[in-house]
Amino acid sequence: MNKEEIIARINGFLVDEFEVDNDDIEPDANLKDTLGLDSLDYVDLVVSIESNFGVKLVEADFVGIATFQNFYDLIETKLKAKAV
Repeated sequence: MNKEEIIARINGFLVDEFEVDNDDIEPDANLKDTLGLDSLDYVDLVVSIESNFGVKLVEADFVGIATFQNFYDLIETKLKAKAV
């Protein structure tokens, strides 16, 4: 799966799960603010990632994740590590 496919897949389920407009999802936009995430929403986000990509996320993975681009990079890194 290439980076564009990862981004498209993430954006697709974010629009569905978090009821955000696709136009609001920009690489440099703040993930938490754009999605209106609270602590329970983060749990939903983790479950969505695990079910859509088959990768495990832990709390420490979110340290330093501020933008959508940071989030895309995290998932890409996790997928590459899983493929090894």
